[in-house]
Amino acid sequence: MKKYFLLLLLVALLFVSSCKQQTPVTKEALPQFNNQLTAEEKAGGVMTPEIMWKFGRLGTFALSPDGSTVLYTVTDIDLQSEARRSNIFKIDLKGSNPVQLTSDGGSSPQWINNGKSIAFVNKGKLCTMNADGSVQKIISGIEDFEIFNISPDGNKIYFTKRVKLDQTANEKHKLPKANVRIINDLMYRHWNYWSDYSYSHIFVATFNGNTVSEGKDIMEGQKFESPTAPYFDDGEISWNPDCKSIAFTTKRLYGKEDALSTNSDIYMYNIETGKEINITEVNKGYDRYPVFSPDGSKIAYQSMERDGYEADLDRLFVYNIKEGTRTWISKGWDFDVSNITWADDKTLFFVCSHLGTSQIFKTDIQGKGVTKVTEGVHNLGPITLKSGVLISELTSMSMAPELSVVDMKTFSIKQITSINKSIYDNIRMGKVEEKYTKTKDNKDLQMWVIYPPDFNPAKKYPALLFCEGGPQSSLDQFWSYRWNMQMIAAKGYIVFAPNRRGVSGFGQEWKEQISGDWGGKNIQDYLDATDAMAKEPCIDAKRMGAVGASYGGFSIFYLAGVHQGRFKAFIAHAGVFDFDSEYGSTEELWFPNKEYGGPYWKNLPSYKFSPHLMVNKWTTPILIITGANDFRIPYTQSMEAFTAAQLHGVPSRLLFFEDECHWVTKPQNSVIWQREFFEWLDTYLK
Repeated sequence: MKKYFLLLLLVALLFVSSCKQQTPVTKEALPQFNNQLTAEEKAGGVMTPEIMWKFGRLGTFALSPDGSTVLYTVTDIDLQSEARRSNIFKIDLKGSNPVQLTSDGGSSPQWINNGKSIAFVNKGKLCTMNADGSVQKIISGIEDFEIFNISPDGNKIYFTKRVKLDQTANEKHKLPKANVRIINDLMYRHWNYWSDYSYSHIFVATFNGNTVSEGKDIMEGQKFESPTAPYFDDGEISWNPDCKSIAFTTKRLYGKEDALSTNSDIYMYNIETGKEINITEVNKGYDRYPVFSPDGSKIAYQSMERDGYEADLDRLFVYNIKEGTRTWISKGWDFDVSNITWADDKTLFFVCSHLGTSQIFKTDIQGKGVTKVTEGVHNLGPITLKSGVLISELTSMSMAPELSVVDMKTFSIKQITSINKSIYDNIRMGKVEEKYTKTKDNKDLQMWVIYPPDFNPAKKYPALLFCEGGPQSSLDQFWSYRWNMQMIAAKGYIVFAPNRRGVSGFGQEWKEQISGDWGGKNIQDYLDATDAMAKEPCIDAKRMGAVGASYGGFSIFYLAGVHQGRFKAFIAHAGVFDFDSEYGSTEELWFPNKEYGGPYWKNLPSYKFSPHLMVNKWTTPILIITGANDFRIPYTQSMEAFTAAQLHGVPSRLLFFEDECHWVTKPQNSVIWQREFFEWLDTYLK
């Protein structure tokens, strides 16, 4: 449940688009988008739920082969109609003269023809255009695909599409109006979707600039997927520069085995012979994100050692194709590696969550050590590097994602896009401050503190404890369109977000402490942080609340039974309430097997931390939020918690979204989420 991947899935939801059914691409009538701030919003001068939906949202980006120009997508959303509009832009490294290349839709841009042309997706069709946006046309011979990537030589393409391999109950019994599922194995639903008896397969085909032909399903007949569920991340597939092979990630497990194991593997597939090699067979944990070296002789990838542990140390490995050997390049590095990028055949860059921020690091293939190359209160990544030019996404709690250039000599960072400048020019942001305090067992606990705009230290403010999810996700300089720290602070709250035991970015020992101890040291960390903040002269200790989602939602349910009057209001989104029933209704069983130690029938000591055992101590008002399509932490957990609160006479409210999952992503649903969120807090803390 790592945040990086969660953010990738949300991007996938937001950036779907495609082309008309003829060639060339023709323009069509578009919804009217008016995302300018109103006079009232400008006068208010602070972030609001409505302003959040006026932000242009950065999507994917691609650096030209010569390193001179960056393609990127921006999605606009109209709150009233909920229409989405994604288009492709390009910009030079100076950040001057951004040019909009499409006006009626465009996503997933890729440079082809040595930077002279661009391939992209529009309205479900594969399209191409010149580098200046002219001569847009549809490519024939490819339908119903999901991911595509054209080979470096421009002569081949791989794409993914869903292949149906199982029979539905309707088909089996020849009763088309029936609505029933016949389930014989586990993993019949995952995160937010039910199995539809189809699987994501990779196809390889020829490409001549106008037509895709001779497509071959390289996974024919397999009831497995690539990229892997539930994120279907295109980073799990890559081309060898010689264009004769691809490397891809798949998890060749099915049903109960799939539910119990995290063992994914990387295969190298020879396009000419059809033969494949499992290059990670010896490892039983996650192996993902293969990236070929520039000379095609090696593959760098991320690898977790232990099966069934989704938050194990993510290590950097390099596979030597000729020798068939694997080398742990980041050995001795105690932080998770992500977004691996080759600078040359001997040097690698990667992104890592590190002490409350996300920075860029480098190493060499000899494994001589890892060097941190960037500094600052920000998140960097994902990154891309071509012709000696390094481009990175740049984010903070005060700025939505933008693009930046990282100087390869000084590693200074220059922001080159300003997608939402018109908004920032009219709203004030609160100060974000790093603070450390001591825990009960004398550990250093880092936290981010976000102050209201126009903060006055002579005043006393209500305060909110933010409880991170995961539980092993990173709490760094993230930007969220729901849990937005600046928007919460703009409502007059001081927010403090501690990097308690269990989060990543503070070493593997700190991260691993939480498994089997959900109600232990990490909860004490929250109480210690709260007690420290309560002593701050600017905080009213009698008006403190706590909020969180997923594991953070569990934290709220648990704190409700142990906080001893510290908090006056709680908000729990999609939290675990009853370990027994959650184990029996979730899907990725490797997760509770690791975090709880196993199933409830083993009478394990970790089950004592189940919040339902302490509801007789609940007295504090609590807002509980869930979505009907949440299968990770099924919505029944929130319903159980609400029932318990009601029967114990605790002021409580259930916010139930019938068409949302583990997150709330639809525009108007999100605004209701935010309005109810603040109405609840204001009622009990103001």
